[in-house]
Amino acid sequence: MESSAQDQIDRRIARRLKELRAQSGWSLDELAGRSSVSRATLSRLENAEVSPTASVLGRLCAAYGLPMSRLMMMVEDEFPPLVRRDEQPVWSDRSVGFRRRSVSPPARPLAGEALECDLAPGAEIVYETAPRPGLEHHLLLLDGRLDVTVGGVTHELRPGDCLRYQLSGPSTFATPTGAGARYVLFMV
Repeated sequence: MESSAQDQIDRRIARRLKELRAQSGWSLDELAGRSSVSRATLSRLENAEVSPTASVLGRLCAAYGLPMSRLMMMVEDEFPPLVRRDEQPVWSDRSVGFRRRSVSPPARPLAGEALECDLAPGAEIVYETAPRPGLEHHLLLLDGRLDVTVGGVTHELRPGDCLRYQLSGPSTFATPTGAGARYVLFMV
């Protein structure tokens, strides 16, 4: 994705984060307390001065009770029934080497969605809490190696493995130093 397209997405995320906070009636200090994200970082995010990381977005989504994909849906304009590959929204967190393509974006009348994700070798993403308790995940590893920790149990995935779980607390996605991972995540 071109950097200008990434900048546009970052600006839309910033605008949506500011709207969510206003709708909740929270000050920056109150959101900082609820999300464990510093007030300064929140201000910079809402003003599109920095790109959000997956971890920070995860904490903010948990504070708002939203899966990250729902936040991303709120950022995108509209979703037709057929989403061609070149029209699928892509978001990247360059700080950890994470890229997610929304192959089946969330839509108001549909319960599920699908993401195609790439995680660089030696990367780790920690989500401190579930965005919505009970959110159902079906993760299919296509290539590479991926360790997913859910409910305090680490699952070592190899290509073709499918991990099914419901989120209720923290989760971690990690790749070994020598191998990244490409996977599809179905959420219901």
